[in-house]
Amino acid sequence: MTEKEQKYALVAKQAAALIDINAGDIANYANICALLHGEFGFWWTGVYLVKGDYLELGPFQGPVACTRIPFGKGVCGTAWKENRSVVVPDVDEFPGHIACSSESRSEIVVPLRKGGIITGVLDIDSKNYAAFDEIDAAWLERICGLFDRD
Repeated sequence: MTEKEQKYALVAKQAAALIDINAGDIANYANICALLHGEFGFWWTGVYLVKGDYLELGPFQGPVACTRIPFGKGVCGTAWKENRSVVVPDVDEFPGHIACSSESRSEIVVPLRKGGIITGVLDIDSKNYAAFDEIDAAWLERICGLFDRD
């Protein structure tokens, strides 16, 4: 196991312990965003929630962000539409990228599900190019999977 995987394994355990089934999703999403943001030092870490045909800004850590993202637009809307995680090494190369911050260079978006239905996305941005890979995707999917309950 690489150092990065070891760190994710520890963070995943912390995430599982932090999630309070008696609390609402917003509180749990806020804590998970704070945990990921603090442990990995990402530029921006947040959740967008499905509201009809768009995503609405939820809990986040980092600078101000876009408040609404249409279905299928940008990296977040694409992950929602395609029902999969999306890793973008260079956001300037992603067709239709929505630039909430000109300092973002790479991005990863992972769907959040409840009962198998997408209810939002976890969006993480970095100031560095190619900051995310398949290790990030696998572990973030695992962490997001903690919310997939009825």
